[in-house]
Amino acid sequence: MNWNAIPEDQPTPSLIISADIARKNIRSMQEYCDQNSLKLRPHTKTHKSIHMAKEQIATGAVGLTVAKAGEAEVMSQATSDILIAYPAIGTSRLKRVTELAKSNQISIGIDSQDAAEILQNAAWNAGVKLGIMVDVEVGFHRTGVLDPIRAIELCETVSKHNALTLNGLMCFPGHIKPSSDDASWDAYSASLETVIEGLKVKGIDAPTISGGSTPTAKMSHRNRFLNEIRPGTYIYNDLNEVRLGVCDWDDCAARVLATIVSVPEPNKFIVDAGSKTLSSDRNAGNPDAGFGYVVDYPTAKITRLSEEHGEVLIPMEQFDVTKRPKVGDRVWIIPNHVCVCVNLQNHFYLIDAGELVAMPVDARGMLV
Repeated sequence: MNWNAIPEDQPTPSLIISADIARKNIRSMQEYCDQNSLKLRPHTKTHKSIHMAKEQIATGAVGLTVAKAGEAEVMSQATSDILIAYPAIGTSRLKRVTELAKSNQISIGIDSQDAAEILQNAAWNAGVKLGIMVDVEVGFHRTGVLDPIRAIELCETVSKHNALTLNGLMCFPGHIKPSSDDASWDAYSASLETVIEGLKVKGIDAPTISGGSTPTAKMSHRNRFLNEIRPGTYIYNDLNEVRLGVCDWDDCAARVLATIVSVPEPNKFIVDAGSKTLSSDRNAGNPDAGFGYVVDYPTAKITRLSEEHGEVLIPMEQFDVTKRPKVGDRVWIIPNHVCVCVNLQNHFYLIDAGELVAMPVDARGMLV
């Protein structure tokens, strides 16, 4: 990928996506899943793009994962099999979900009896069936049923409702990192095993056991209970994944092209990409490392963001006087967290076979 082949008149800041690298990442994850008998249901929160979702489906993904009803509506243009991995609670959201279920296979992740009752009533009144994935807490402590007995009881409730179908269990192992020890993986597996074994005793079938997260994705075979995974970031990757050791620099399909608009000090410059472009998310592996990686100045640190300003400082002891930043120069930045960065853009620019094409971020800002 020749990142320097971007036309001089390309507006900045621009989020540029390499089609070649994205496709390589899609193929690599699909191959891993195929080799390990895992279904792949990518989370579209990263790209929010119908075009990219279709690439994932064409390569072998069984369906897609989203968080919100609006995202599900958009992604139904890429597949009819969608998991909303988030409790779809609220009158407006329920109307949209049940309408979508009239022509699509919609599953929803829940972790409470209240949610089951609400979804049962909404589905029954709309004359549709909703698939349910019971969310089990495995250590991240966000959503998810913490008590295995309560998780089994919730599965029982779902299996008895006539407008709901128990599709299986889901979890989010966000606390597991590539460096996590065997004990952490054993505890993760045990959290699921207790529920799975309890369901077997009661004769309840949970056909799909779905995990998630890009950092754990290609280690998912270590949890023998999983038969589906839902990674999202892997399609583009970002500085978070690089610092966690999940990918290499060449696996990062997304970069922000920015222009230096001010050089107030010899070793400090300002770019036209601030928090409204890069997001203010800090690096997961090193929170003090700044707000992204400036490819052209590897020793530099993006020290502060305001809405439209990115302040970049090069340590004086590493300052190269032969490569002084100049107003008008363009620089490449790999963002800390690409998912949020994408959601801040109306368009991304896809470079494919030497052509640069503006593509919509179709599911941008879908909060409902």
